[in-house]
Amino acid sequence: MSSPIMGRVVATEKKPNTAHEFHFWTSLDSPVGIGTIVRVDGERPVNGQLPRIYGIVVEGFSYTDLLSPIHDVLGHDGAPETAAQAATLRAEIRLYTAHVLRQIPDEPLQPVPMGTVALASDEDVAVALRMDTYLKAGTNTGIPCGLYRAGAMEAPIYLDAEFLMGPEAAHLNISGVSGLATKTSAVEWLLSSIFTHFPENKGSVAAVCFNVKGPDLLFLDKPGTLDDADHAIYDKLGVPAKPFERVRYFAPYTAQGFSINTLRSNEALSHNLSPLTWGLNEVMQFAEVLLNRDDVDAKADAFIDFLQERVINREFRDPVLSSPHRVRSFGELEQFFRDLLRGMEDRSSGEHWRTHHVATIRKVRNRLSNISTRCAGLVTDEGAVSDLPFGSFEDRTVYVVDVASVEEDAQDLIFARVVSKLREHLERRDLGVSHVIVFVDELNKYAPADGPDTYVRKMLLDISERGRYLGLVLFSAQQFRSQVHRRVPGNSGTSLYGRMDMDELATPGYAVLSPATRTKLATLEKGQLMVRHPHFAQPIFVRFPRPAVMRGRDGAEQFPPATDLAIDVAVMRSLRQLDSAVSLDWVKRTIAGHEEADVLRARNETLRTKPANVKSFFESRFRKIVPTEPVAVPVAVPIRALKGDDPYGF
Repeated sequence: MSSPIMGRVVATEKKPNTAHEFHFWTSLDSPVGIGTIVRVDGERPVNGQLPRIYGIVVEGFSYTDLLSPIHDVLGHDGAPETAAQAATLRAEIRLYTAHVLRQIPDEPLQPVPMGTVALASDEDVAVALRMDTYLKAGTNTGIPCGLYRAGAMEAPIYLDAEFLMGPEAAHLNISGVSGLATKTSAVEWLLSSIFTHFPENKGSVAAVCFNVKGPDLLFLDKPGTLDDADHAIYDKLGVPAKPFERVRYFAPYTAQGFSINTLRSNEALSHNLSPLTWGLNEVMQFAEVLLNRDDVDAKADAFIDFLQERVINREFRDPVLSSPHRVRSFGELEQFFRDLLRGMEDRSSGEHWRTHHVATIRKVRNRLSNISTRCAGLVTDEGAVSDLPFGSFEDRTVYVVDVASVEEDAQDLIFARVVSKLREHLERRDLGVSHVIVFVDELNKYAPADGPDTYVRKMLLDISERGRYLGLVLFSAQQFRSQVHRRVPGNSGTSLYGRMDMDELATPGYAVLSPATRTKLATLEKGQLMVRHPHFAQPIFVRFPRPAVMRGRDGAEQFPPATDLAIDVAVMRSLRQLDSAVSLDWVKRTIAGHEEADVLRARNETLRTKPANVKSFFESRFRKIVPTEPVAVPVAVPIRALKGDDPYGF
C-alpha cells in the first residue's frame, strides 16, 4: 500500500540536490524527524523508468519570510504577547535534508530529481536498506536487530548473517555511555536473535562471554521482567521472549582454593557452575603473557625454551641431578629446580650448567614459581585441570567465563588461553560448533589506542583481522570508541551506537555524521541504537527490547552470593554437583585429620574424574590414618616387706 504524499523535493542554487543528498519541504504537522526514512517518486522517466529514491533525514530547518529577527520584533511592537492579535499568521516552512540510501534504477547515477515525498512503508524500508537481497525465501540470512519506527509504522530491521558472522564480513562493535547506552543488554538481545534465526545451513553457533564487571552476565539462564511493549517487539521480530536454555559458567577458585571466585556462588545456582583451573602444561604455552619481556632477557628466554623442549612432560636425566625427573606440575618443577641447584653446589660444577648461567637459572625459577602465587586459584601447583569443554562445544549454548573478581595477571592469562584454544580448534574444525561469538566488554582497558602492545591486545587484533575466515566472531563494547585501537572497530562489519558522550562525539571519528544526528545520539533513550551495517548506505536508528534475562543487579539480590565458606562446606557443595546424597557430616568425617591441601586435591580429582561412586572415589584419594593405640603402663611391683626390725633381713 502506497503512503500518502507529505512533501516535495526542492532545490535552489544555494542548496542544490546531488546524487547523495537532497532537500524537501513538508507541512508543519508531518511526522518527519531526524532518522526518518522517506521515498521520492520522480516525475520524469529515465530510460523508460520512473526513478525512485530512498533517503534518511539527517538535518531539519524551519524558515519564515523574515529577512531579519528585528522585523518580527518591530511587527509586534516589542511585545511578544501581542502576536495573537495579528491579522494573519506569518508563513513558515519545514525544510529537511536527507542522505540517499538507494536509487532505483542504480544506473545512471544522477542527482535526485524533483518529485513527491512520502514516508517509507514496511516494504520500502526493506528495499531502501537493501534487505530485500538477503531476505529471499530459501536463502534468508536475516538476523533481526530491532524495529524502525516512523509515526505509526514499524518495520523490522535485519542484519545479514553473512556480514555479521562471516565469511563476507564479521564482528560487531558497540559504543556508548556506561549505564545509559545499554551495551550489555544489546548484546544479550542480539545473541538471542542469532540463536533463533541463524540459518541452519550456515552451521552451528555458540558464544563465549567474558564477564568483566560485577554480575552483568551471571544470570543469563534466569527470566527477566518485560512489559507489553517488549513482548510486542519480540513477537514482531520472531524471537522467543525467554532466557537462554543452555548456559554454563566457569570461574577460578579463590586464593584459598575453597570456593569459586564469582558472585554466582549461591548454592541454588551451582548446577551449571564449574571451576576453571590450569596446571603447568596449560600455562607454559602462554608464559609470555605473565612474564615481563623487559625483565626476561634472551638468556632467560633460551632457558625457558630448554625447559619446554627437554624437561617438561619428559623423563629428564643428568649427572647433576640426584634422580630422574618427570615434570608435570609447578610442584614438580620446583623440586627439579631444587635438585638442580643443590647438585650444582655439591659438585662445585662452576656457574654454568648446559651453557646456562646459575643466575639465569635462579631468575627463571623465581619467575615461573611465582606464577602459581600471582594467579592463585586459577593456576594449581599439583597440575589439576578443569577447563572449558574444548572439542565438545554445543550448538546454541552460552559459555560465561567470570573474570570480574580475578587479578589482572590472571585475567590476561584467561583471555589469551581461552581465545587461542578456540582458534586452534576452529582451525582443526573439531571444536564442536562451526561459529563462536566471543564477547569482550571494556575494550578501552584491553585494547587501548595507546599504551604497551600487550598479548591480549595482539590477540584481539588477530581475531578482528582474521577470525571471520575461521568462524571466530568478536563482539566488543566500550565507552569511548576513539580511545580503542582503531583496527578493532575498523574491522567490525557492524557497529552499534547507544547514547554517546558529547566530548566523544566531538572527536574526528564522528565528523561524517550530521550535527543533528550527533545531537540525537547524545540524547538517545535506553533501548535505542544507531546501526551501521555494510548493506546500509547510511546509519539508521532502531529500537530493541529489553533482554528476557535477569539483570545482574536483580540476580545478585534474589540469589545473594555465599559468604566465605569453611573448607568442609565448600567441599560438600562441590561434590553435591555429582551426587546429591553427599552430606556435611559425611564430609567432616572423611576429611578429619587431613591437611587442607590434600582435601582440595581430592576434591579436584573427583570433580575432574566424575566417578560413578563419588563417595568411594573421594575417600580413596586420602591416605589411611592408622588410629593410635594406648600404650600399656606397667604396674609398679611393691617392695617385699621385711620381717622384724632388722634392716639387713636377718
